[in-house]
Amino acid sequence: MFDYVSFLQNLSNGVLIGGVYALIGVGLTLVFGVMKIINFAHGDFVILGMYCAVLLNSLLGWDPYLSLLVAMPLGFMAGALLQRLVLSRLMEAPPESSLLVTLGLALVIGNILLLTFGAEPKSVNVSYASSTVSLGKVSFSIILLLAGLATMVVIAGLYTVLNHTELGRAIRATADNRLGAELVGINTRWIEAVVFGIGMALAVTAGVVLIPLLFATPTFSGAIFTLKAFVVTVLGGLGNIGAAIAGGLLLGVVEVMGASYLTSDYRDAYGLLVFLLILLLRPEGLFGKTVKRV
Repeated sequence: MFDYVSFLQNLSNGVLIGGVYALIGVGLTLVFGVMKIINFAHGDFVILGMYCAVLLNSLLGWDPYLSLLVAMPLGFMAGALLQRLVLSRLMEAPPESSLLVTLGLALVIGNILLLTFGAEPKSVNVSYASSTVSLGKVSFSIILLLAGLATMVVIAGLYTVLNHTELGRAIRATADNRLGAELVGINTRWIEAVVFGIGMALAVTAGVVLIPLLFATPTFSGAIFTLKAFVVTVLGGLGNIGAAIAGGLLLGVVEVMGASYLTSDYRDAYGLLVFLLILLLRPEGLFGKTVKRV
């Protein structure tokens, strides 16, 4: 007999964790949509967010969500500075140059974290780790609910910026036609720095949100999150922000359902299988390529 309560439980958990995956994927696809750069260091930015929360918790006793007040601005400033100092020099270079540079950046970040924090996995224990709330027969983890709420707030903020501000119009214009944007007076170099800063801030935010759920390790976790970000963006369509959100939700649901009804040993593999199927059947992604709005 079909257990609908268990199904709803898994579905809700998948949607909530998928929201965090969406947050990671949106940052990657936003950078690609504007700068046409595939950032292999994106997952390591997530790890930076996790270690930022660990550091503030150990030094000041801050809750991970309180540390967002520091982590997000630092992530934005670091991303914008990185773009101006390093990636801006590659805009006219062959595409493989940016791939190699961001891959090298990922290695540098991982090794700096390894030297600073050591190889032992780190996490943050919170008082509400085992707390739940119930809606009928379905229970929701407080940690997952907070992660989902934080993701919704951040994505809603990004939507507002992209669709209802002058900055958002400039970003969309640069993504749509860089030369045309420059002809009407938009400083595309500044826009690219802002976009990379936003992308890094989103990744850092995802890392902070995930630290109560997962352990952070300096050398391996970044590659996993980079892979998940690529899966999310390709599922929806590279450069399509709204589709990246849908791709993240889909990935979260597939992973949780597979782990629940099949085996948890291959949890990460289920998303990859769906990823490969969509590449074979619909190479442009479920929702097509770049769009102008979220």
